[in-house]
Amino acid sequence: MRCELCPRRCGADRAHGERGYCGMSDRPTAALAALHNWEEPCISGDRGSGTVFFSGCVMRCAYCQNYSVSGGAGREITVERLSEIFLELKEEGAHNINLVNPTHFVPQIIKALDRVKGRLGIPVVYNSGGYERVETLKMLEGYADIYLPDIKYFSEDIAVKLSNAPNYFETAMAAVGEMVRQTGAPVFEGYDSAPSKDEPVPDAILLKGTIIRHLVLPTLYRDSIEVIRRVGERFGGEILFSLMSQYTPFGRVVNDSSLAKLNRRITTFEYRKALDAAQTAGLRGYMQEKSSAKEEYTPEFDMSGL
Repeated sequence: MRCELCPRRCGADRAHGERGYCGMSDRPTAALAALHNWEEPCISGDRGSGTVFFSGCVMRCAYCQNYSVSGGAGREITVERLSEIFLELKEEGAHNINLVNPTHFVPQIIKALDRVKGRLGIPVVYNSGGYERVETLKMLEGYADIYLPDIKYFSEDIAVKLSNAPNYFETAMAAVGEMVRQTGAPVFEGYDSAPSKDEPVPDAILLKGTIIRHLVLPTLYRDSIEVIRRVGERFGGEILFSLMSQYTPFGRVVNDSSLAKLNRRITTFEYRKALDAAQTAGLRGYMQEKSSAKEEYTPEFDMSGL
C-alpha cells in the first residue's frame, strides 16, 4: 500500500522497504522510551509521562532539537515489543503513554494499542508537530485520549523556509479541529466535567482534551501573535494553550548563514508580546518562564527502554 498518512502523501511502498518522506519504512523505530518530567504539568504530573520518541519525521524543521532522531536514528522494534513498552511504562508509574512524533507509524501504534486493550488503563497522548491529515487522525478515534499538537506558523513563507511544510497553517488548524471533535473540552482527574472559562485550570492530571503548543521563535513574534489570535477565535475555551519560551538553537540554524537570525534565544520583549497576545485572546493553559530555554531539557536518546 502506498503511504498517504501525512500531508506529503509521498506514496512510498513502506511495507516493502521503501522509505517515505519521513525516512522510515513501516517497521516501528524509536530512540527512547522513558518517563519524561518536562511536559506540561497536567501531562507529566509528579511521576512523569510515559514517553516513546519515534524516529523519522514528516517535517524538516531547521531548528529541530531532536534532529538526530528526526533524521532516522533509533532502533527498529516490533508491534509486539511496542505494546510491551506501553505496559512497562505504566508499571513504572507513568500518568499516560505519550507518543512523540507518531504520525508515520499510526497503523502500527493502533495495532500495539489493540494488543493491550483493557490492560493499559491510562490516557494515550498523541504528541505531534501539527502537520497531520484529518483522514489519518480519524483512524485514532477511540485510541487517542489527549492530543498535543503544535501550531508552529501562520505565514506560508515561514513554514516553507523553516520546515518545508506547504499549507502548514491551514493543515494544522484542520487537524486540530478533528482532534477537538474527538476529545471535546479538557477533562481532568478528579473532575466530572471541563472547567468553565471563568474557572482556573485545575492542578491535576489531564484525562481527555487537546493542548495546542506554540514555540516563540527569534524575530518572528508577529507571526506568533497571528497564530495565537486565530487559535483563540476558532477554538477558544475548547482547548488548553501552551506558550513555550524554550527555543534553543539546534540543527541547521547553527551553521546556515541564511538562518542567522534564528541562531539565538528569544528576548524578553519577544516572549512578552506573545504572552500578551495569549492573554488578550483569552487562552488558558501553560506559559513557560523565559528561563526555560535550557539544553538540559532535551533528552539523551540512548535507546533506553526499547
